[in-house]
Amino acid sequence: MASVSLRKLEKSYGAFRVVKAIDLEIVDGEFLVLVGPSGCGKSTTLRMIAGLERISGGEIRIGDRIVNDLPPRERDIAMVFQDYALYPHKTVRENMGFSLKVRGASAADADAKIRDAAEMLGITHLLDRRPGQLSGGQRQRVAMGRAIVRRPQVFLFDEPLSNLDAKLRGQVRTEIKRLHQTIGTTIVYVTHDQVEAMTLADRIVILRGGDIEQIGTPEQVYNNPASVFVGGFVGAPSMNFAKAKAAQGYLDFADGNRLPLAGLAGTKLSATDGREFIVGIRPEHFTPLMSDVGLNSQVQVVEPLGSDTLVHFAVGGATLTARLPPELRPQAGEAIKLGLDPAKIHLFDPETERALQ
Repeated sequence: MASVSLRKLEKSYGAFRVVKAIDLEIVDGEFLVLVGPSGCGKSTTLRMIAGLERISGGEIRIGDRIVNDLPPRERDIAMVFQDYALYPHKTVRENMGFSLKVRGASAADADAKIRDAAEMLGITHLLDRRPGQLSGGQRQRVAMGRAIVRRPQVFLFDEPLSNLDAKLRGQVRTEIKRLHQTIGTTIVYVTHDQVEAMTLADRIVILRGGDIEQIGTPEQVYNNPASVFVGGFVGAPSMNFAKAKAAQGYLDFADGNRLPLAGLAGTKLSATDGREFIVGIRPEHFTPLMSDVGLNSQVQVVEPLGSDTLVHFAVGGATLTARLPPELRPQAGEAIKLGLDPAKIHLFDPETERALQ
C-alpha cells in the first residue's frame, strides 16, 4: 500500500488546459473517488497517475517515490478499465495470470494468487472459460482479479461500471467496496456517477473544468456543498435553487413567498436588506406538515416512485422538487404548502455561486 501525492499537477494540449495545477493528498489505504461531468479532467488525472499520459507540469509521488518520468510498469500500480481489456483468446486463468508470467513468477505462486483472487471475487468456476463466454459483470470481475494478483501499491479504476446495466452496476459496486474492505489497498476511482461516488468513497474529489471544486467525505459534500455546482451535481434529485432577496429579516421570493433569515444564516445576513441570494434546498428537506416556515405554491407534476413521491412546483420563477412520503399524492393544479427546517436551507452568492458560511 502507498499514499499518492499530486502537487501542482497540470495537463495541457496546446493552449487548452485540461488539468489546472491541482494539489491532492491521497492517504495510504484510502478509497478516493474523482467525480465530475464529462471533460472535467478526472480520467486525464487518473491516466497521469498511471503513467499513460505525460504530465505538463507538477509532481506525482507514489509512496516515497517521484514517478513523473517512470513508465507504467515501474509505478507499482494496477488499472481496471471501462472496457475490461481482456485477451479474448486466453482463458480467465490465463488473463489473470498474464502479468505474473511476464514478471517471471513460478507456476505454483501464480496459481495460488489466481485462486485467492478468484475466490475473493466468486469467479473460481469461470477460470477455464474465455471472455466471450462471460457476462459483462463477470468480465469486469476478471479484470479486477487480474489487477488483484499483481498485489500493487495502488489500484486505479477508470469508470469500470459504465458498460454494465443498472442491476449489474449495483452488484459489482458492492464487490468493489468489499474488495477494498478486504485488502485495504489505496484505490483511486474515476466516475461521472455521483451515486457510485457517494456509496464507495472515503473521500470525494469533485472536479470542474480541470479544477478541484470541493474535497470531502460523502457526508460533507452532500450536507455542506461548497458551491451551486456541487449542490446540483451531488444528490438525486439534485438540490433545488431559487433566487431571493433579503428584506427586514426575511428572504423574499419574486412570487411573494418568504422565509425567515433567523436561524438560517445568522445575524450578519439579517441586516443586509436588498442583498440577493441563491437559496438551495434538498428535495428531502421539505415536509408536508403545516409550519410557520414554508413555501406556498401550486403542484405542477407528481411522480409516484413507490418508495416516495416527487412533487414538482414553482417558487420565485424556479421549478422545485420535493421528495415526500409515498402515501401523499397531490394532484396537478392543487395548492400546496411545504414546511422547511431553516437549518437545512443553504445560501449561495449569486455572483460567485459559492456557499455563504
